[in-house]
Amino acid sequence: MGDILLKLVEEIKTLSEAEKIAALNEVRKALHEISPFHDEPVDCVLWVPADQVEANDYNPNSVAPPEMKLLQHSISEDGYTQPIVAFGANGYYEVVDGFHRNRVGKECKDVRDRVHGYLPITIINAERTDKSDRIAATIRHNRARGKHAVSGMSEIVLELSRRNWSEQKISRELGMEPDEVLRLKQITGLAELFSDQEFSEAWEAE
Repeated sequence: MGDILLKLVEEIKTLSEAEKIAALNEVRKALHEISPFHDEPVDCVLWVPADQVEANDYNPNSVAPPEMKLLQHSISEDGYTQPIVAFGANGYYEVVDGFHRNRVGKECKDVRDRVHGYLPITIINAERTDKSDRIAATIRHNRARGKHAVSGMSEIVLELSRRNWSEQKISRELGMEPDEVLRLKQITGLAELFSDQEFSEAWEAE
């Protein structure tokens, strides 16, 4: 085993930077396939070009400028200690969790230069291609940290309702109480959310 590993290391060392990164990614993926932790996304962290990582358009979490600055400082000083969680398709990766880690890696020159224009990602839900599943995964990550914006969450509930998710499914998948789902639906406006319901005409006073 030692000789095989040494030979592999020596071979990879001779490659160009881009080839070396690609080869190491392939090694990680191959090891992940046989790993006892194959079902855990964090078992396989890949480095991909930053321009292949795209922000999602539904994240309700927001970071205040001081916290964003602290995140930038943390990554500058400590490096990337958490990968960006992403969904991969057609050579591109949509951010599921790590919206702001993605921004730092693209917008902060010192970080961008240090990681050679790449970003660390781990891929989640490869078999679940529906956007609703990715939205739910993002909310679960945010809520597990106790972070989400109410206005943004109400828009998420509206989006999932439009995708024919029942209140019960929204409650289960997003870790909400049923009355919380109802309140968020009310924030967006009852007319649109219940436009497909039939109501009897109101009584008229004589």
